[in-house]
Amino acid sequence: MSESLVLIETHGRVGVLTLNRPKALNALNNDVVAEIAAAARQFEADPDISVIVLTGNEKAFAAGADIGAMKDWGFSDVYNNDYLGGDWQYLRQIRKPMIAAVAGYALGGGCELAMLCDMIIAAENARFGQPEIKLGIIPGYGGTQRLPRAIGKAKAMDLILTARMINATEADAMGLVSRVVPTEKLMEETMDVAQTIASMSLPSVMMAKESINRAYESSLAEGLMFERRNFHGLFATEDQKEGMSAFVEKRQPDFKHK
Repeated sequence: MSESLVLIETHGRVGVLTLNRPKALNALNNDVVAEIAAAARQFEADPDISVIVLTGNEKAFAAGADIGAMKDWGFSDVYNNDYLGGDWQYLRQIRKPMIAAVAGYALGGGCELAMLCDMIIAAENARFGQPEIKLGIIPGYGGTQRLPRAIGKAKAMDLILTARMINATEADAMGLVSRVVPTEKLMEETMDVAQTIASMSLPSVMMAKESINRAYESSLAEGLMFERRNFHGLFATEDQKEGMSAFVEKRQPDFKHK
């Protein structure tokens, strides 16, 4: 039986998915993404999981899509089979926060997969880029859409049109990543962040994620109304009562995620 393309672990309220194609630098294909999506669905449905961490290995988070498998495809192959739809698109609908822990190469589809997550924590050896233009194509999994939103039009044009690769320091300066940490401490630091988020009330965390994402997909007036309604809605939760009572009583809250 072939080894899983994605390894699955749980640590308390954190689910960890590790891409497991080391010989291919974790290149992405439909099978890999199907396993990521299947595991993510399990974590989404699990009330004991609050945060999902997605990572690779020290050499590569994911060095891109599997070009060898794609090179002979025609338009009808990619269009009729809805390549980059299906499981690929499902990942953007995940309600629980996802953190990408990136070491090594995050190129092409790998960079896009990292950007699809809600936070990117980068190791010092991380390298990001969208080199698709060198293959006679363009990014197809959000590179031309998420990258400008993350770093601005001018920088995105530079990276996509020249296929230039950037290191973690430059990615941090551009606003592409949330934090840069020592390579050997990537998972330790990422798990600290994940466990911190997981200690919060899950309804609050999911509504905060929804509200932040709405800022990129609506007008300011609509976004403010969406935020206000989520804020109001949280007053119907048990965790709001517990959180505010704990504050007044000067103790740590005991959230039930309800």
